[in-house]
Amino acid sequence: MKSGRTIQAMAAEIRRQGEAKADYMVDTRCLRMEIWDNQPFLLALNESGHDLMEPMDIQATAHRQISTYLDIPIKYYEKMRQNDPELLAYNVNRWLQRIDPAQRMLRTLDGHARAFLSSRYRRIDNYDVAGIVTPVVGEMPDIQFGSCELTEDYMYLKVVNPRLQDEVRPGDVVQAGVSISNSETGRGAVSVCPFVYRLVCTNGMTATDSTASKMRRTHSGPRILTNRRFFVCAAEVLTDSDQDFVHNLQAAVREAMDEARFVQLLNQMRESTQLALNMDNLEEVVKRAAACVHITEAESVGILRHLHTDGDYTLYGLANAVTRYSQDVESYDRASKLEEIGYTVMTMAPELFRRINQVTGIAA
Repeated sequence: MKSGRTIQAMAAEIRRQGEAKADYMVDTRCLRMEIWDNQPFLLALNESGHDLMEPMDIQATAHRQISTYLDIPIKYYEKMRQNDPELLAYNVNRWLQRIDPAQRMLRTLDGHARAFLSSRYRRIDNYDVAGIVTPVVGEMPDIQFGSCELTEDYMYLKVVNPRLQDEVRPGDVVQAGVSISNSETGRGAVSVCPFVYRLVCTNGMTATDSTASKMRRTHSGPRILTNRRFFVCAAEVLTDSDQDFVHNLQAAVREAMDEARFVQLLNQMRESTQLALNMDNLEEVVKRAAACVHITEAESVGILRHLHTDGDYTLYGLANAVTRYSQDVESYDRASKLEEIGYTVMTMAPELFRRINQVTGIAA
């Protein structure tokens, strides 16, 4: 699995961000995009044209959300942002004034506009999630935080239980774990999934199918209704009505590392070792598999390289080549996605495997 922060560094950064971030409810008629040094900034102005907040540069997720909200195709939006930011500002400002007025939640951190969200967005922040799950993790003897990270959009906690381990094949030891993630910017729900750590190559694999995912909570709630055009949102706290969420989240962490669930994953791994890849045109097999799970052609080249290095030409070997390649990518978000994709590859339907594994004129 890809290296991240220590749990101590993670906790310190979560606390820091909790103090540095600010959330606003803003009437869309107050918003304006301006360009300085060829870069777009977001402003909120009152009816007299005075600033209601400091101008904010705009992070990638907020740009995508503005594009979606104003129904400006993202390819065109990005073309304007890269090649003609003044034209982008003109389009954004024009549509902000022409659409029906609405309240939007603007999430900011360290002077950056990081999310542009609906007034129905329910804030369940990283501090809340970490505060709920870490006591449960602390109950488990010898538990290890395998990798932790905060990116622009996500928090990740990947925990391993070395007391619960077994062999897929002789000498190939895997350990049970849990992957916990959350997004404060509208990119994803609170999610808890079983996680498997492979000791021989330090690969991680996250089980995300409908039977594996133990808990998922979306960030949706009642619409915030107000006549005010701009106000700072108070910190949102978990109340007594949220106790079901707290209980379910803690239970999901325990269940993800349950021995019965681990055995189920172990059996899936062992079954995939029996499915041989077609060696007559291995490169084509890898490309076909990659196309089915949204792996790019460039990524498939790296995956094929790891497949050859490991020399395990089975479906299990292909899945491990995907998760091994995840350690090579720069983005922690993408690396975590590839850990999920590795599980998807390993558990693909038999019909899909046969179709991918068939080379013209040669049946698998």
